[in-house]
Amino acid sequence: MPKTLLLGLDGATFTVLDPLIERGKMPFLEKLIAEGVRSPLRSIVPALTPPAWTTVMTGKRPGKHGVFDFFQKEEPDSRYFQFASSHNVKSETIWSVASEHGLKVVSLNFPLMFPPPAVNGYIVPGGWMPWRQLRLGCYPPGLFDRLKTLPSFNPRELALDMTLEAKALEGCAAEEYADWIRLHSRREARWSEILRSIMADDDVDLVGVVFDGADKLQHLCWRFLDPAMRPAEPNAWEQEIIDLCEEYFARLDAILADIVEQSGADATVVVASDHGFGASHDVFYINAWLEEQGFLVWKDEAWESQEVDPQIGFANITRHINELNWDRTVAYAATPSSLGINIVEQPNAVGGRDRATVLADLVSALRQVRNPWTGQPIVAQIHSRDEAFTGPFERYGPDLTLTLADGAAISILRSDVLFRRRDIPLGNHKWDGVFIARGPGIRAGESVDEVSLVDIAPLLLYSLDLPIPTDVDGVVPPQVVRPEQIEQRPPKWFTPEGATAMPTDSDIEIDSDDEATILSRLRALGYVE
Repeated sequence: MPKTLLLGLDGATFTVLDPLIERGKMPFLEKLIAEGVRSPLRSIVPALTPPAWTTVMTGKRPGKHGVFDFFQKEEPDSRYFQFASSHNVKSETIWSVASEHGLKVVSLNFPLMFPPPAVNGYIVPGGWMPWRQLRLGCYPPGLFDRLKTLPSFNPRELALDMTLEAKALEGCAAEEYADWIRLHSRREARWSEILRSIMADDDVDLVGVVFDGADKLQHLCWRFLDPAMRPAEPNAWEQEIIDLCEEYFARLDAILADIVEQSGADATVVVASDHGFGASHDVFYINAWLEEQGFLVWKDEAWESQEVDPQIGFANITRHINELNWDRTVAYAATPSSLGINIVEQPNAVGGRDRATVLADLVSALRQVRNPWTGQPIVAQIHSRDEAFTGPFERYGPDLTLTLADGAAISILRSDVLFRRRDIPLGNHKWDGVFIARGPGIRAGESVDEVSLVDIAPLLLYSLDLPIPTDVDGVVPPQVVRPEQIEQRPPKWFTPEGATAMPTDSDIEIDSDDEATILSRLRALGYVE
């Protein structure tokens, strides 16, 4: 039986969970909260799946663990980007620390676990790995063949299959919604079956599994999940989608209950999300704005507005390579997911201004941008690389990272307009996720002050009586653990030898066909405009 269980709910927010709990749709979560603690869980900069879940695994912010986005700079000053993988995780993780101390681990559906790290236990990576490479992604060797014997095992629905999952958020046909929701209910059940099988066959100490359907449903169906936006008098189709969304969360609750029951009454249980969620109405065309302000120049200045093919390849995301005039461009946004702006640090491009001057000019100009529909500033917060990403890998991050007001999204597309308002609001990431914990030494029946995402790894390691790396950004949260527990068993610490990529048993790489598949999925899920 596992001693510690991490149940990851990607994108979960109390805005959605609390009303479902109050209406009796999630009785297990209600019971878990009553027996333990709950709090808002503050995400990191940026509040994005790959860096946030890597923070959960490491207790560090991106400047220390090395992951900033779905896409990573090849080198700090490079114009070229590549898909992030486990090679980009430059830190000890909860999996590696537990393995080094002889404990057995299970990690299911965490992003950036491909190629699979060599651990004492089991890895089935998730996130953005193409389904046809799932055999190579499973660890240890032979695990895939073992999982194939499970009744519902279907690699196409565990990893990437665009025929099943590429439902575009904008313009998605109404008749496709129901199948989209049912797909994610099936996926959660498949991950649960894998976990139950491993736990039944082997004694494991640390289990982590990410259920990512909440994130995907909320991107597409936010107006049906947020009580404040739900139709007052839904038509038949709207009611069907509302019912299917609630059925998804009810089934998820039952899955969580089953896993915890199998883990035993003495297990420490932590439920956490990588970020929260909220409504998103507006899109800010950041590169169009940079062009208007004189920071960016396109190579083809005679460009005319045109439709963009949603299925064009990977090079389109890094269009800045071929489409920017590098002799005259000062700053550009390479990816929409990072909400980041990169400064071109060539003397001829910067035009004699040093980086500090360019940063100051950008910040000043960004603070003046107003949402044309509300009249309010579109940029809520501006995070400099030096402040947000302090650490050995900070130069891999964007120079500025933005938080937009009211959940607005960024597009990197060339555009004749700076803003666009969606006809139908979607869901988008916000800061506050969810934290719930129960177990030996955990306070009981309390709502506590905000917990930080960087505190999750220290808490998990502490629950196993394992040493915590001294270079983590988090702490064992005192508002979660009973004071007498800390007094009787203070946290133990160790100093890592140095930052290195997670060790793997494979040189597996993502090829160009897989890159195109992953890119299509990111576009379908709303990360790429």
